[in-house]
Amino acid sequence: MPIRRFGGHRSLVSHSPKLSYGFTKMNAARSGYRVFSANSTAACTELARRITERLGIELGKSVVYQEPNRETRVDVEESVRGQDIFIIQTIPRDVNTAVMELLIMAYALKTSCAKNIIGVIPYFPYSKQCKMRKRGSIVCKLLASMLAKAGLTHIITMDLHQKEIQGFFNFPVDNLRASPFLIQYIKEEIQDYRNAIIVAKSPSSAKRAQSYAERLRLGLAVLHGEANTFDTEMVDGPQSPPLQRPTTAHTGLELPLMMAKEKPPITVVGDVGGRIAIIVDDIIDDVGDFVAAAEILKERGAYKIYIMATHGLLSADAPRIIEESAIDEVVVTNTVPHDLQKLQCPKIKTVDVSMILAEAIRRIHNGESMAYLFRNIAVDD
Repeated sequence: MPIRRFGGHRSLVSHSPKLSYGFTKMNAARSGYRVFSANSTAACTELARRITERLGIELGKSVVYQEPNRETRVDVEESVRGQDIFIIQTIPRDVNTAVMELLIMAYALKTSCAKNIIGVIPYFPYSKQCKMRKRGSIVCKLLASMLAKAGLTHIITMDLHQKEIQGFFNFPVDNLRASPFLIQYIKEEIQDYRNAIIVAKSPSSAKRAQSYAERLRLGLAVLHGEANTFDTEMVDGPQSPPLQRPTTAHTGLELPLMMAKEKPPITVVGDVGGRIAIIVDDIIDDVGDFVAAAEILKERGAYKIYIMATHGLLSADAPRIIEESAIDEVVVTNTVPHDLQKLQCPKIKTVDVSMILAEAIRRIHNGESMAYLFRNIAVDD
């Protein structure tokens, strides 16, 4: 059976913004905290290794593997009694396996008498399923309950799809922001960024785009129309009409006629002619909407198109579609491993956010305020 062991230390060099966070090298065992990786693939442990390097400690020793029948097994190979334990879990394409790894490791640490168990989950899975959809379910709420039951006492995450998700938990949630790193990338890597305009690909993401525009002192444009289909009201079942039942007359009861929604043709609110268009969002997964937005912006005169997003899921044929599209560059953070996608599409660039995650771990363990990590961050960001 394939077994991967985590532990040790190696040097990593990466591009990261010149932000100043105070780190002090310390011995984790003496200081009462350990950092573990809950993932079973080498690509997903890369972020954990970067974080532990910045903290000046070794990654906790554990074994995470799959049994021949695909059951997940976790063995913790050192004492965690009375310590603060941080579990770093990045989410690969196999989301459900990653969730089970996190749950099982948290429960193993709980039964090993860890003092506090803090989950470091940069991209929180199932965050798009945070609203009721007819006869569906709020899966994000279910996952929050499962994590609490497994033993987690705190979560560090980044750019939740909806900030209201924090209300699903009965313990603290620190929702960090990637925008300082992405803004730093814009300033340092995009030539003539002063001639850029920030674009929201839908009215629902206009507040996030406005926050970027205000901090960069740039203009704002908003796309509105049929290209944005994700957050619209979903149909009942697979494009099927509701079951027809015989109706009985109700005397004295007449409901107003409900008109069906009809999206107008896509329009651009704002002048993008002769500008660099920078589309900002929290997640880029199915890239169809982004490609459609890029084509419209090109038609309206934008001469370069950049996509800036925190979580680069880039599922299915996303790298190929991006490579063949009018998009010039897609910039995402390393909250989700995407090395394979970068090999398929050189337009994809990565910004390292291990610095802020490491500082959050240090501050939580030392009981320091987290306010410093949210300085100059707008509420709508």
